[in-house]
Amino acid sequence: MSVTVHSYAKINLGLYIGPRRADGFHDLRTVYQTIALHDIVRVEVVRGTGIEIRSNDQRVPLNATNTCYRIAERAMEALKARGKVIIEIEKRLPVQGGLGGASGNAVAALLALERALKKQLPGAEKLRIAAEVGSDLPLFLVGGTSLGVGRGEEVYPLPDFSSVQCVIATPQIGVSTPKAFADWDALVETPKGRTPKKLTLSDPSDRINTFSRVISAWLSGSQLKNGKAVSGVPVSNGRGRAETLLLDLVRTGIENDFEQVVFPQYPALREVKSAIKKSGAYYASLSGSGSALYGLFTTRKAAEKAAVRLNKSGVPAVATSTLTRQQYWKRF
Repeated sequence: MSVTVHSYAKINLGLYIGPRRADGFHDLRTVYQTIALHDIVRVEVVRGTGIEIRSNDQRVPLNATNTCYRIAERAMEALKARGKVIIEIEKRLPVQGGLGGASGNAVAALLALERALKKQLPGAEKLRIAAEVGSDLPLFLVGGTSLGVGRGEEVYPLPDFSSVQCVIATPQIGVSTPKAFADWDALVETPKGRTPKKLTLSDPSDRINTFSRVISAWLSGSQLKNGKAVSGVPVSNGRGRAETLLLDLVRTGIENDFEQVVFPQYPALREVKSAIKKSGAYYASLSGSGSALYGLFTTRKAAEKAAVRLNKSGVPAVATSTLTRQQYWKRF
């Protein structure tokens, strides 16, 4: 039986990088948001053994380093299933774009594999396997708006807000996430006896605490004043929370720490962000470590107009929308 599913992308609504941990990873805080852009993943189980990866994009690894391969290998073992797994990945999302393409592909492959085998793993087991394979895989088992902590693999559903129009710009630049983290470490870690490289950067642990205060204030409907929540003062100024939840969040001043190291390396990405804002976005940001950037717009027409403007300037861009949790699972 062959099963075809959409593999959706994500953007990061703020991303704060904390201290490096003993295991080499960093503590992170971010708000994940699934969007309607997607790849297509097809899974088939036939007679034989092993896992075969196919793709229309030559940059996609076809061996055991592929996240789809790794998650299928674990799932077959956990399900005590037999057969040869064939996974075909039709790429529409950029590789190394910060949209979670590879991670989304892996989760889509897992869900399609369950359908193909007519077997299902418990939810907790799927989350465990996903976290073993990669840091942001679990978010695609939740969907909608989610809080990511730990190294990003601990995911907690947040209140969904109504679907919002956005533009995704995908400059033809590949940004390595490991290198971006290394550049961040070089920026914030000062060798003994030397002057700090950037005095304006707060301690990584302090940044994590700041993000926690921002999210707490957002969820409680309070404003932040000097980094502290002022209870009883609604951020949305009396308007309906369902309509203004996202706008409330971006008004807290959340930002993506990776911009501080990626933009100096790739100045063109800073220019794209500026172009998105000039096109009418009320918020624009790098997604993950990049190179994709996004802008949030009030109307579909405004988003489509901005996408046309960006494409005319030589920047590949497309108008799309965020997906609520319900929309995400319904489209699966």
